[in-house]
Parts: sequence; C-alpha cells; structure tokens
Amino acid sequence: MSLTSDQMELREEDIRKHYDAAVAMLDGFDHTPRIAKGKDPVATPERSSGIGARRRFRSTTPGLVTRSTARPEGVHLVERIEGAGGEDPLVSPVQANVLHGMRRALAIALAVGENFAEGSGLADLKRDNLAGALGADKKTAFSELLAAEALAVGYVFANATSFLLAPLLGEAQVEVGEVEEVLTDNAQLALHGALWELDQDIAALVSDEDRLVACICAFAEQLMEKVALRAQNAPQLGAFVGASWKVEADALTINGFTPARAAKGSTLTMSFKKPNEVVGNHIAKYQAMKLAKMLMAYDFDRRLNPFAELGGFIFTFMGDGAPGTGKTTLIQMMAGLINDYCQVAGYAFRYQNFGIDNIDSYQGKSGQNAKAFVQNVLDPQVIGFGTIDDIDQIAGKRGDRQSSAGQQEVTAVFMEAFAGANTVVRGNCTFGMFSNYPENVDDALRQRAGARFLVDGPQTQEDYIDILALLMGKNHDIALGDHTLFEAQAIQKAVAASFESHSRPHEPGLLNVFDNVHGQVGELDTIAKMGTYLKAIQEADPRFTGRAIKNITDAVKVRAMDFELPDVWMEQPELFLQKDYDTKSAMISELRVPITTEMVVQEINRYADSEFRYADKSDEVAISNMVRDMQRSEAAKRRYLEGKA
Repeated sequence: MSLTSDQMELREEDIRKHYDAAVAMLDGFDHTPRIAKGKDPVATPERSSGIGARRRFRSTTPGLVTRSTARPEGVHLVERIEGAGGEDPLVSPVQANVLHGMRRALAIALAVGENFAEGSGLADLKRDNLAGALGADKKTAFSELLAAEALAVGYVFANATSFLLAPLLGEAQVEVGEVEEVLTDNAQLALHGALWELDQDIAALVSDEDRLVACICAFAEQLMEKVALRAQNAPQLGAFVGASWKVEADALTINGFTPARAAKGSTLTMSFKKPNEVVGNHIAKYQAMKLAKMLMAYDFDRRLNPFAELGGFIFTFMGDGAPGTGKTTLIQMMAGLINDYCQVAGYAFRYQNFGIDNIDSYQGKSGQNAKAFVQNVLDPQVIGFGTIDDIDQIAGKRGDRQSSAGQQEVTAVFMEAFAGANTVVRGNCTFGMFSNYPENVDDALRQRAGARFLVDGPQTQEDYIDILALLMGKNHDIALGDHTLFEAQAIQKAVAASFESHSRPHEPGLLNVFDNVHGQVGELDTIAKMGTYLKAIQEADPRFTGRAIKNITDAVKVRAMDFELPDVWMEQPELFLQKDYDTKSAMISELRVPITTEMVVQEINRYADSEFRYADKSDEVAISNMVRDMQRSEAAKRRYLEGKA
C-alpha cells in the first residue's frame, strides 16, 4: 500500500458494512421531486370522449400555494437497469457490472459521509438531536453540517461512479443536460434525489447497454460539476476538502471536490518521428526533447516534479510558424519520445488533442469539452501531453463578433486552466498550443504560453539538402553528392548558434528599441539596465506586461537547466526514474548551470520578438481588412451613381 502523508485509508470493512443500505436504495425507495420535473410523465387518460383531464389541484390556502403538489414516485434502479438491455430476461454482464459499480460507489460515499461526520463533530450533534438534547445555539451549525455532509456524499457518489464505470464506456455518447435535483437537507435525501433523477434519465435516454453506461457516466460528470459549484459558497466543508482518502482495492483517491481519474493511458496511433527526422527548428526541437525528459522526473508518490519546484518546467508553450514548417512533425516527435520513455518506466501516458471538432453548437458544451480535455491531461496519475492545434481557429478573441459562443467558452476555460487562481503545476503534464497565425489568438491567452517555440522549418542550404534526402527515402539510386547527411542537425551545435543569434533582436520594431536603450545605458549587464530595456519595450508595446516578465524569467530558469537528462537514465529506470523524490531533486540540482546576463538578454529578445511579430501581423491584417472594406464601399458607391445616371 502506498499512501502519501496527507492520505487516510478508507478501510474495506468500513465500505462493505454499507452494502445493505446501498442495495436497498438501488432496489427501491419513494421520492417526491422538489426541484426537477420527470422526463417521462404518464399522460392522464380522458374522463370521457371530448372532455380533457382535470387540472392539477392548486391550493389557495395561504402558505400552501408554493408547496409542491408532486406525488411521491417509486424509484427502482435495479429493475430499470436490468430492463435496459431489450427483451433478454437474463441480466447481462454489463448490467451486472453497472449494478455492482453503483452499489460500490454508494457504499464508498456513505463511508466517506461517516468519516466526515466523525471528523466534523456532526455525529455528536446527530446523537444529541435524536435524544432531543440539541441546544438552540447549535441548530444553525447542525443544519450547515448536514448540508455539507450531503454535498460531500453526493460528490463522492458521482466521483466513484464515474471512476468505477469508466472501463465499461464504449463509443456511445449521451447528453443528459443539467442535473437539477441536487438536495442538501441531509446525505440520504441527497442520494435519493440523485438516484431519482438518474432513473428519469435512464428511462428517457437509454435504449441499449452502450447508452446505459454512457448515460450513467454523463450524469455522474454533470452531478459532480453541479455539486462542486454549489460547494464553493457552502460552510463547514473543511473536514472534507482538508482530507484525502484512498480506496486501495479500487485504486481510487478521494481528494475533496477534485474528480478522480483512472491511471489509464491513451493508445496512440500517430506516426512517431525521431529527432533526426525533424530538420531545422533547432531551438524548438531541443526544448521539446528536454521537456519530454523533464516530464519523466515526475514523482507519483509526492505528486510533484523536481523541475516544477526548482524552476525551469514548461507547463504551457506556443509553437508558431508558417504553414508547412513542421509543427505536426514536432508534435509527433515529442509524443513519440514521451511514449517510449513511459513504456520503459512503466508509467501511464495520456496524449490528447483538442481540435475544431470539439467546438459544439450546443450552448455550454464546448466549455465542457475543454474542461474535460484539461482534466484528462492534468490527471496526476499519468504523464500527460495535451496539444491544441490551430488554436487561432479554436479559441476566439474576446470581443470578436466573428467568434462563436463555443469559441469564447473555450478561451475562458483555457485562460483559467493555464494561469488561473486555481492552477496547480505538478509537473506531470504540459500543454502545447500551435498556430500558423498566432496573432489571431486572444492576447491574454497567448501570454499564458510560458515558452515560445518558433517553428521556422529548414533555413540553411544544408537543411534543405537534409530534408530532401530524408523525404526521398531509399527507393532510388541518386547520389548524395558533396554533403555529410544530417551533420547540420547536430543539436548542441545548432542550438548554441540559434541562442547566440538572439543576442540582438530580429524584429525591426524591437531592434530600434534595443539600439536606443543600448545607446543610452551601454551593455545590458545589470538588472537595472535590463529593467530599463523592459520598460522601453512596454512603452513601444503596451501588451508587454508583468506576465511577459514572468514568462521571460521562467525561460531563463529553463536555460539554467540547460542540460539534457542522460539517455541512460531513461533507458535504465533504476538509475533515476525509480528513485525517491529527494534523490531525484538532488541529482537534478547537481546538473544546474549558473544564470548569465547573456541568457537573460537572449530570452528577453526571444520573447519580445515573438510579441512584436504577432503585433505587427495583427495590425497589418486589421489595416488590410479596413482598406479592403473602404475599397468595396467606394466601388459600390461608384457603381450606384453610374446606375442612377
């Protein structure tokens, strides 16, 4: 058993003693809906031909007008689930697994509720209340604790259900809509409300076994989201959010209102590329190779990466370049490296791409898709790599009328996930945003990319010879000629030359700023002089804010980690990957190099170059569009006057 210092074991006997209560709930209970309305109302028959059914009675007695007149309904989930497979009278393996999973989830939720009651003092208040000895001064706290227990139990039930049934999911998808019957009077009523609404969804939306599992899992996800939202302003939840439980038999970790995900990697079918098959893009390739190895330093017991603690970990990056310069190849190379390393180490690797097909016309669905993507990659039980290709088409600029509501939702989700108040960088995953037109990405979202990978493709004569020879393959007899194949792709030599080239800016606008500051203060060899340079950049481009400075300093820390973890560490797990966290951290610290003024100036220029490049392109596009609109207006006016004459 592997428990971290802040985890408690949820004992198997504490779970199994609630099995009878869980089975009783699944077998049947009566529930009067308070908030939601049934999805499959039974039509009231007419009293006689031509005369409609009587309207529902509405009380006129003061105080009773707003009371619900809905009748109690019997909820029999066992029968409902067993009837979801068609005409077969026998219970199928899928139905049996679903029922076992839900019984287990209910029992886990009740066990956590019991732990919460003991830890928060609610159990004592319940005993006093039963004995009629609950003082008036304790009634408010009693009600608040009952509501907190209801939220905790409801969330754990949904969390455990989603976790336990995830292996049964197929390709089917079911839209259940928003969960409404979220009750907080007490834990039992909360579970009754959730099970009643789930029964309604199954009755209305399920026609076969595949849709049964998809419906229950979709309901669990919606219930988790609704309960977590309700819990944001609820009091007395400290005993739940401040604790963590491990269910060893299921490998399930319950950590407050954080969804548990199974440590399941994705099966990759992409065509991987080797580093020597990526021609040009020297800095981008070098940083991608380093980042792939950085991810492997993640410690699953501590749930932290030494690089994230020491500095130099790249949580988000943006790769930009013209079409055809190799962004997809870079993704294939990095995913292939991480996949190979994880197979050697025995880690679960999850790769996921968020594409244009995740933008949905259904209101709120695009945001849900983005949240699910982020949560899947962030899962602390796996090594994650998430990519957002063509992000300029996926995430809309705020205030842009041409952006759909779905694109605006995605932008809001990514901004919160990548650098929001609740963002926690553990160092087990990284997100890469790629675009041919990064100037079309919202400024604030683009600045959340901590590193910039300029994907400029082959540049030199040697690069073009290398890429031609590579793509031609071996099925020909054409001589190579006077050339040493791939010598120009020697990574250390190429990277040193690329970094050196950023000692001076590349963009004309930034070069003017650099020359002016250099003429005033001389060499940028002190923090004061570099700060003067940064202020001058901000005056030239107001979008160069404090976040830009943070991204630059993070990039400098990456340069301080300007070393590659030895390949042998990736090939023989016992040398590094299987070491404890403190040993890994000490081994990495020994490899660090000192930060120099040259590093800082080069990283300022690299980052500012990219911002000036984006701004210049963005302004040019805006000007071109305005000119085209003016020309159209003038041509239309001229044609109108000619027709009138």
